[in-house]
Amino acid sequence: MAKGQEAASTAPAIAVKDVWAGYGRQAALKGVTFSIEPGCLAGLVGPNGSGKSTLLRVILGLHRPWRGEARVFDAPARQQRGRIGYMPQSEVVDWSFPVTAFDVVLMGRYGRIGLLRRPGRQDREIARQALEQVRMADRARRQIGELSGGEQRRVLIARALAQEASILLLDEPFAGLDASAQHDLLDIFHDLRGAGRTLLVATHDLSCVASAFDHAVFLNRRVIAFGRLPQVFTEEVLNETFERHLLLVNVEGKVYAAHK
Repeated sequence: MAKGQEAASTAPAIAVKDVWAGYGRQAALKGVTFSIEPGCLAGLVGPNGSGKSTLLRVILGLHRPWRGEARVFDAPARQQRGRIGYMPQSEVVDWSFPVTAFDVVLMGRYGRIGLLRRPGRQDREIARQALEQVRMADRARRQIGELSGGEQRRVLIARALAQEASILLLDEPFAGLDASAQHDLLDIFHDLRGAGRTLLVATHDLSCVASAFDHAVFLNRRVIAFGRLPQVFTEEVLNETFERHLLLVNVEGKVYAAHK
């Protein structure tokens, strides 16, 4: 392995250093610093309005920070857009648009082939494989609006996979889903992590993070704590992050959190 390749392989998948960002004069992020290792399933945990979506946009290069920077595999994040797949919050998607699940996933190829080129056979095969990875191949020809909430999230994840991204940024994928659909998504996340992808999942769902993730960044405009779950998933960190009292319950070795 070449020296440069070795350095890249040992670099954090995502490294955020002293990021300050906001809108107008209102700060959404204050001195945010953390790093995530490659091949990690990490939760970006915080209440509504804590800056999670803004931070994802900074990492994507869609929001310029006032100060600091985000790096992806030791290069400026804006130079690594091709290595990052993104799933937005479901509320910002027009589910009434008359396209099939396959059409949506194929849209993930346009970042590589360009908007003016028609997808070729290889692009279609990559889209098909992405649908298989999220267990949606049998619904490829269904209209996106006919799918359940959990199925729609899986299609958006497949679109990110079709970009051939090694890092996936997912914004509130569990919101509004029942326990069964959440469990299906977690199984897919574990499969993707096992295939070597790095996932950063913005969420305020503490139970999903506590039961299935291995790393977490606790955010409330600033980083309260980050690291492996056993070290950071504590009552002190949760109370400081959510600014309210939480009850931690240990069930068969797994820690769950609920509001008192």
